[in-house]
Amino acid sequence: MKFTLSWLKEHLDTTATLDEILYALTDLGLEVEEVIDPAAKLAGFTLAKVTHAEKHPDADKLRVCKVQTDEGEKQIVCGAPNAREGITVVLCKPGDYVPGIDVTLSVGNIRGVESHGMMASERELELSDEHDGIIELPSGEVGQTFTDWLAEHDPAKVDPVIDIAITPNRPDALGVRGIALDLSARGLGVMKPVKAAKVAGAFASPLKVTIDADTREDGCAVFAGRLIRGVKNGPSPEWLQSRLRAIGLRPISALVDITNFFTYDRNRPLHVFDADKVTGDLRVHRAQGGEVMTALDDKDYALAEGMVVISDDKGVESIAGIMGGLETGCTEETVNVFLEAAVWDPIQIAKTGRALKINSDARYRNERGIDPDYNMQAIEDAAQMILDLCGGEASEVVVAGEVPDVARAYKLDTDRVQSLVGMEISADEQRRTLTALGFVIDGDMAHVPSWRPDVLGSADLVEEVARVASLTKLEGRPLARLDDGIPAPILSPAQIRESAARRMAASLGYNECVTYSFIDQASAALFGGGSDATMLENPISSEMSHMRPSLLAGLLQAAARNQSRGFNDLALFEVGPAFSGGEPDEQQLQISGILVGRTGPRDVHGEMRSVDLYDAKADAEAVLSAIGAPAKVQILRGAEGWWHPGRHGKICLGPKKVLGVFGEIHPKILAQMDIKGPVVGFTIYPAEVPLPKKKAATRPALAIRDLQAVERDFAFVVDADVEALTLANAAAGADKVLIENVHVFDEFTGATAEAQMGAGKKSIAVTVRLQPAEKTLKEADIEAVSAKIVEKVTKATGGVLRG
Repeated sequence: MKFTLSWLKEHLDTTATLDEILYALTDLGLEVEEVIDPAAKLAGFTLAKVTHAEKHPDADKLRVCKVQTDEGEKQIVCGAPNAREGITVVLCKPGDYVPGIDVTLSVGNIRGVESHGMMASERELELSDEHDGIIELPSGEVGQTFTDWLAEHDPAKVDPVIDIAITPNRPDALGVRGIALDLSARGLGVMKPVKAAKVAGAFASPLKVTIDADTREDGCAVFAGRLIRGVKNGPSPEWLQSRLRAIGLRPISALVDITNFFTYDRNRPLHVFDADKVTGDLRVHRAQGGEVMTALDDKDYALAEGMVVISDDKGVESIAGIMGGLETGCTEETVNVFLEAAVWDPIQIAKTGRALKINSDARYRNERGIDPDYNMQAIEDAAQMILDLCGGEASEVVVAGEVPDVARAYKLDTDRVQSLVGMEISADEQRRTLTALGFVIDGDMAHVPSWRPDVLGSADLVEEVARVASLTKLEGRPLARLDDGIPAPILSPAQIRESAARRMAASLGYNECVTYSFIDQASAALFGGGSDATMLENPISSEMSHMRPSLLAGLLQAAARNQSRGFNDLALFEVGPAFSGGEPDEQQLQISGILVGRTGPRDVHGEMRSVDLYDAKADAEAVLSAIGAPAKVQILRGAEGWWHPGRHGKICLGPKKVLGVFGEIHPKILAQMDIKGPVVGFTIYPAEVPLPKKKAATRPALAIRDLQAVERDFAFVVDADVEALTLANAAAGADKVLIENVHVFDEFTGATAEAQMGAGKKSIAVTVRLQPAEKTLKEADIEAVSAKIVEKVTKATGGVLRG
């Protein structure tokens, strides 16, 4: 939103400086984006008077002038045809920067004659394109600053232009008067009264308006207009043209310039039809679809079904609230004009403008909301300006629909400023602020002005009071304690675990990655995802089309990028959500890490080796320990297909309680993701780790067993396809309290084994460690446990104790 300082002062009687106004605007929420101050680049130039001028001795077109300045008489060589004795000029001294020629002056020597400065033309000072001669001023004293002279005689040339950013909830600030109202409430001036015109209709309008029934509810609430006949549509007056040019608008004609003036002055878009080009009456309705209209920007727009348009008997003549049609547009030949003001549905305007890709001042304001109560008065004010500038005679106003009732009031609780904002503002000051902003205070009820659609509750009243009082006055104060003593923990158990996992993974030598939650469909499919349930409706790119089903996908992509740049040995981890579907409950926090390549650089001791699944197992167990997982777990097979089928393990508390997975990534996955192996990794599911039963912050006492542990070895003859893991898990389950661990120490296979034990057989030997807690084990106790171990293993594997 652009406006000039003089335009603002048409509504606000103020003595505030430009800097004070700029600071207040930003502080009020109307952020100043740019200020164009023409006076700033002219500040160093002063007025001078030519006392003598004669021809240059060596140049016919140059003159040597004696110039009286505030620093005494100076000699200046000038080539302007109008350089002569007696004129008042604008002096640029040595050291001054001249913006029009991008030069910093110095004392010069022009054909043997010294020149101490220059006398400027309008183009050299960027005041206009005029450069046929130097500036001649009709008045002015020697030494007077040029900016002071312009401010007194030609203020438009030094009128600052202010550009502010408007948030979508402040459509009232899209008019200069709305901006002035905010500054007035802040105390930077007093609002000037606005004159409300009343134009008597001299005749009934021959052009009628109607709104279709299906358009009134959510398309156009009210459509008003009047015919003005006998107008003379020439150029608008200079004051209006200069005002529009200053904010970047091109003056077109008086009729069009008047509508643009109201658009910026009062946030009131208007439209004028050449009444002689309108066939029949005007009708507001929804497009059937397929109609084509040539708009005022000389572009053809194909209309979709449901768009709100204005038509006459020939067809569509305007895209309602956005842009008029070229066929009925006003030209210099326009004699009879129909002035229109309407209240359109903001959502409908936004949808149509976005679909047609039209960005106009009218659309920008109508889709944010205008003041509906000003609609009928706008017809009067605009008609009066047309009559004043173009002449003519106005008809009576014709109206279709009704002005929507937006009256509403909310209770003003003056104590809520302290509780909601933390500022102490007196009740009288709050009421004064709201009154200055246009609210009507009736007891403890505040009636909202019609131009403030953003105020929708009591909290918004508090916001207005605090905004005008300035939120910069807020003082930082610590929150009062709710309870005495040590405050309760702020972080949840899940957050504490997440932090602990990060610290542990980093201490193990992993580098943390933060990858996108979106990956391509092909990579998602490798890890069990890529379905429509996780597909994004509007993806950033084709490589980010689906939500990730596993953190491993992003980590492996990061590994591939690093390998392509020569980094082959990697340790990466990430903590974040993975998604099995599109619903809120279909995401799961994971902790994943990968090891790629070798354990370290080559050395003389030959300790370098390729990473293996035991590296991943050790790291997974360390992270699980850090987040409080039980020490006793089972290792099972049967993980997802992206793990190597024979080189992985599930860390479980039972067949259905999986805490995590570790192992080698399947070679097919590595090949499809273009990664050089080996790659091992782990994924942990923190939500599956049981929370401790005791929530005390202190650690439990260290339990030291003072009884002697006992170890027994068992060798079982089993089928050759039986896994050692199955046998070890079965033995450990014989007595979960007494058996501390089970360790496989031997496997006897091959032709020799089959010759001794039978075809398709092998021997697996385990050591079982028994740790008593209450009493020393006797031989009978050990034999009883041993019998249970044999029974469990036999039942689970079909094996028998080797003789």
